[in-house]
Amino acid sequence: MPYRRAISTLGCPECSLEQVLALAAHHGLDAVELRALSGSLDLPAVLAAAYGTPATLAGRLTSAPVAIIALDTSLKLAGSTPADRADFLRCVPWAEACGIPWLRVFDGGTAVDDPTLQTMAETMAWWRAEKKAHGWKTEIMVETHDTLCTTAALRSFLALAPGVAILWDAHHTWRKGGEDPLATWQAIKRHIVHVHVKDSVGRPSARHPFTYVLPGDGEFPIAPLRAILDAEFSGTVSLEWEKLWHSYLPPLDEALAIAAQRRWW
Repeated sequence: MPYRRAISTLGCPECSLEQVLALAAHHGLDAVELRALSGSLDLPAVLAAAYGTPATLAGRLTSAPVAIIALDTSLKLAGSTPADRADFLRCVPWAEACGIPWLRVFDGGTAVDDPTLQTMAETMAWWRAEKKAHGWKTEIMVETHDTLCTTAALRSFLALAPGVAILWDAHHTWRKGGEDPLATWQAIKRHIVHVHVKDSVGRPSARHPFTYVLPGDGEFPIAPLRAILDAEFSGTVSLEWEKLWHSYLPPLDEALAIAAQRRWW
C-alpha cells in the first residue's frame, strides 16, 4: 500500500517509548504518533526523564525499528492562551532534533462562527511567525476534532488559513459530522497529511452517543475509504485506539491483531 500505517499511543498510554516502538514493530507498522507515554500526557517531561536531551533521543532513534511520525500536543487553535502556547513550544526541540515532521494540534471551539474561525487563524499565524523566526522544520497538522467536523467548516477555516495541513479523523467527520468519508476526502484531500481511523456502533457509551468497537465489528465504512486511500494517498493512516479515554476497550495489541486478521486497514 502507498501509505504508511501507524498507531497512536492513546491505545497503550502506560507504555514507555521503547515498549511502543517494539509493539509497532511486532505488528509490522511503519510509525507511531505519541500522545501519552509512561502514564503521562506531558511528553517533553517523560522524554527528558528517559533520555535527558533531545539529542540523546535522536541518537537512540537512528536504530529504532519504526519512526515517530508526530507528537500529539494538547494545543487548541481556538482560544489558546500564552500559557497554552508556551506549553506547546516545549515539544518543538524534541521534534526538531529527532526529525519528527508533525506536531498535532486540535481545532477547538464549540461553534463554527466568525470569531472562532478568526482565533484559529490567528493561532496559525502566530505559529508560522515562530517557525519562520527560528528556522524550524517541523510543522503543525490540525485535527478535525471539535468544530472542524464538516466540509463546510473546514472550507471556511482553510479560506482564512490557506495551506494548513489537516489530520483527518475520518471517524469524526462521519459519526459526528454526518458525512460520507468519500465526500469529505474529495473536498479536502489536497490538505490531508494524516488520517485517523477507528470503528464504532451507534450505541451510547459513557462519553459519547456511540461506542467504539474492535475494527470490523462496527459500522464505519472502511472498505471504500481504503480503496481510495490505496489509490491516492501517500501519507500516514493511524489506528487511534482511544483506550486512555475509554477503559472498556480491549488492549491495543488485541485490536491490532484483529485488524490484521480481518485486513481491516
